[in-house]
This record gives sequence, C-alpha cells and structure tokens, in this order.
Amino acid sequence: MGAFAQDAVHDQPQPQKSNIQQYTPSKLIGKGQVDLKWFNNLYTQTRSTFSDAREPRETFFTSTLEVYTGVGQNKRWNVGAIFEFRSNVINDRGALEIFRFDGEEGTARSGFTSIAPSVKFVPIASVSNFSIQSSFFFPLVDNEVENDVFLDQNGFIWQNRFFYDYTFPGDKFQLFTELNSELSFGDGEKSFANNSLNLTPGVFFSYFPSSKFTVLVLAQHSQRIDLGNDFPQDFTALGGGAKYQLTDALNLELLYTNFVRGSNTGLGQTFNLGLRAIF
Repeated sequence: MGAFAQDAVHDQPQPQKSNIQQYTPSKLIGKGQVDLKWFNNLYTQTRSTFSDAREPRETFFTSTLEVYTGVGQNKRWNVGAIFEFRSNVINDRGALEIFRFDGEEGTARSGFTSIAPSVKFVPIASVSNFSIQSSFFFPLVDNEVENDVFLDQNGFIWQNRFFYDYTFPGDKFQLFTELNSELSFGDGEKSFANNSLNLTPGVFFSYFPSSKFTVLVLAQHSQRIDLGNDFPQDFTALGGGAKYQLTDALNLELLYTNFVRGSNTGLGQTFNLGLRAIF
C-alpha cells in the first residue's frame, strides 16, 4: 500500500516554473522562440562629485529594445539586435520633461542613438546557467554634445556581458551575478569615453513569495579604465525592485538604484521599468 502511495506521489506533475524563475538573463531560449525585452531607464541627478552643493537637475532617459531568437539545438545560441533611444534634459528642467521630446536649444536632445547586432551563447554545454552576451554598438549620433547638451557616446562599443545564476533548493531564493565589460574606441575628440574599458560587476539576490512574483536587492560597481582617453571614472549603486509574471509570456520589472559614491560622476538615482515577453 505504501509503495503504491509513493508511486502516486512520484507520478504527480511538477509545478511549472514561470518565466521570471527559469529565464534569468543567464538562460537562453530554444530554437524558434522569440525573446523580446523593452527596458526603460530614467537617471536624474542634482548632485555630483564635481561640487559639494546642489546642482541644476539633469535627467537622462534611455529606452532599450532587445530582440533575440533561438537557433541550433540545446538552447546554446541566440541571435538578435539591440536598439537604443535617448532623451536628455538639463538646466534644472523637471525630470519628467524628458518625455516632451521638444529639442529645446540648450536644454534638451532626443533621438535614436545606437544599434547593435548581438549574440548570446552558452560556452560550456554542461553549465546552462552560465552564458555570454556579445554585442557591437554602432553610434547613430553625429555629435556627442550639441549646445551643451549631451546625448550619447559618439564611438563604437564592443560589449560583453557574462551571466551566472544559482537557484537555491526549494525555488524560493535565487542569486544572479553579472560582469559587464564595454570597450569604447574611436576618435578621442568625439567622445569622453573613447579609448577606455568599462567594467561593471553586479549582484542580484531574489526572493520568490510565489512562482509569479519576486522581490530583489542589488549592488553594482562600475570602473572606467583609462586606455588613452584621460577620463577615469567609477561609481557604486545600491537598489532593489520587483518582477511580476503578468501572463504566461509577459512579465513586468520595476527597479530603483541610488548612486551612493563615485568619482568623476553624478550621484543620482535611477527609476527603471521593463517588459519582457518570451513566446
């Protein structure tokens, strides 16, 4: 009787994981699937390391669309592209005025700023939770700064992001780590960042009250290494957020970070909203 009861337990279907549980950035989708992510980052500051007093508010908005599809077998290769749109306002304009897109001379600029072909791959077949995303960004801006308003880097960027995640037994806690490397190169007079290497490690710790909802805390550090651009830079940010699985395919992500320290940088905050669909 006990054996039959045990077999019945073993035959019960295991609960299906939601996309926010199983498809961290480390995990690749399968052949024919599509991974679509729209991520929006609003950074605003009234402080920086360049002075001790309050400064006129500056706000920088980046909207990023990432599109990938699975190719080959065993979920080891994804190919796609990244598109970036930016809107920036300065001279103490309100943070939400980035959505006016008015291009007011001396205070605002906006437009599509870069495009990047991209590939994700799992280098070790037996370690599916370790992957690399390699992207090459082509600038779409003619001038990094116009009428004192910065828009985006005017140079090429070779970005490599290394992802690893670990889910603890019981599926309630998850650790995700990332190392983002960005090699910027081009004419040193066209961009402050050209001829530098930016390294950004990050750690994210998530708790799942349910399979469809998670809360998380994060810590990131960014270090720009001078390779001839004469502008070393670094900052450390702490924050947190949440994700919710809206439908089987679509999830929502909200994040907040605060720049707690740095050098040659602003000391602001970011407010982030993302939507991701996998189908």
